Amino acid sequence: MPDKPSVLFVCVHNAGRSQMAAAWLTHLAGDRVDVRSAGSNPGENVNPAAVEAMREVGIDISAEVPKILTVDAVKESDVCITMGCGDTCPVFPGKRYLDWTLEDPAGQGVEAVRPIRDEIKVLVEGLIKEIAPEPQS
Repeated sequence: MPDKPSVLFVCVHNAGRSQMAAAWLTHLAGDRVDVRSAGSNPGENVNPAAVEAMREVGIDISAEVPKILTVDAVKESDVCITMGCGDTCPVFPGKRYLDWTLEDPAGQGVEAVRPIRDEIKVLVEGLIKEIAPEPQS
């Protein structure tokens, strides 16, 4: 893995799970990781319940916009993570592919999204330990 690994989170609409995962990774790893997210059929906006759930933990994703999944985004990523939504990435040798099975927050209120947000945080923390641990001083 390069000095600064890159991670792509993929979910069909790029409006909930993948946006929360990208925000957690950016928040927790800072500039130690390049982070992107995308979807095969992006929604118009980020899920308002996901925005609210992340705001509750001090992370603002209200300005994020769902993005289309491109072959280049996959090529530029060291780790590609699908969010249990049946979306697939183009497969390239040397990439690491993971699938995190997570409940879909679409159409749910913030009460239902909170546990999804918290589960994503735990998964992201584990990923950081693997690919971008804190430097030893």
